[in-house]
Amino acid sequence: MNSLDKQYLDLLQDIMDTGANKDDRTGTGTRSVFGRTIRHDMKEGFPLLTTKKMHWKGIVGELLWFLRGRTDIRWLLDRGNKIWVGDAYRNYIDKCGGNDSKLDSWMKENEDGYLSLYTKEEFVKWIVQDDEFGEMWGDLNKIYGHQWRKWSKNNHYNDGDNIYSAFGIYDVDHTEELPEGELYIDQIKNVIQTLETNPDSRRMIVSAWNVSDLDDMVLMPCHYSFQFYTNKMTLRERILNAPKHLKDQLIFNISGDDKLEEQANDLGFPSRTLSILWTQRSVDTALGLPYNIASYGLLLQLVAKQVNMIPNQLIGNLGDTHIYKDQFDGVNEQLSREVKFKLPKVEITGDYDLKYPEKTPLMSQIKLLDYESDEKIYFPLSN
Repeated sequence: MNSLDKQYLDLLQDIMDTGANKDDRTGTGTRSVFGRTIRHDMKEGFPLLTTKKMHWKGIVGELLWFLRGRTDIRWLLDRGNKIWVGDAYRNYIDKCGGNDSKLDSWMKENEDGYLSLYTKEEFVKWIVQDDEFGEMWGDLNKIYGHQWRKWSKNNHYNDGDNIYSAFGIYDVDHTEELPEGELYIDQIKNVIQTLETNPDSRRMIVSAWNVSDLDDMVLMPCHYSFQFYTNKMTLRERILNAPKHLKDQLIFNISGDDKLEEQANDLGFPSRTLSILWTQRSVDTALGLPYNIASYGLLLQLVAKQVNMIPNQLIGNLGDTHIYKDQFDGVNEQLSREVKFKLPKVEITGDYDLKYPEKTPLMSQIKLLDYESDEKIYFPLSN
């Protein structure tokens, strides 16, 4: 069964038929609707669209980058992922293309002695090969990964030279000497711990919308928060949804549900389902949304495996949900396609611990199985 592609195509058609024409930050122009919802039952399969071929490694790499708390595109580029190059390059153009002579050293000198900006290809080369250039222009500052892992506490501020804290004044370059956790909140670690200790909590939320840091971000977060929700399963649901290797160990020829439940507990059968709801202020429906759906589906599956729960509902709350005008041809191509492939599966192997950035999974631990799709569709990216 594949209701996800159908739901997604219906959303594209809705925007094309009823959307308002709007101006936007990039100058491209959009057709837009406001307030839509994507809902997917993870039992139907992994939410990777099949009506166009998706760049799976790019989706996985970006999520792992977020979970490691990283904001440097060099880490992505070293793994063949160029998903954030456009935003980094736009930032370089905007700043070096101005009249600030202090930035002249970041431009190239031509044979005629005049300075010019690096091309995007040259920019990428320098990010990868030159540490100083990469540090200056390859870091996107306090975007998603920083907020997920290092949300600044309210008891300090940074003036560039010192950190002023309730505990005293510290040199910025030596903050690693401070007591662990004094300056930052690791939201991912906190939400995992809450799932493990208080799974009915209504406070299992991670936010990237840190108002005090928005001006320091190369791009303000589009998908800016997510929340987890758990449900207890009945004994029958636990048995139906358990992994096959656990079901195979059950002994059914004994009387009474109490004995079955005792076995299920002893074998470590999951007792709860886990759902995630993400909220997005701005949605590039043709290009970005399919990535977001798969990324949060993968995050849900990673977290569920760690806390021994069964992935359940994936829900997206979408604000300004739009299609860029230069994407219309590609959208019409996708709308002409029938939904004919089943959704794939994702298998996660090996040990990891999302509570610690350095212990998050490797790309090789996440395997996409049985993925079939239509051909790729090229959609322009507006930065």
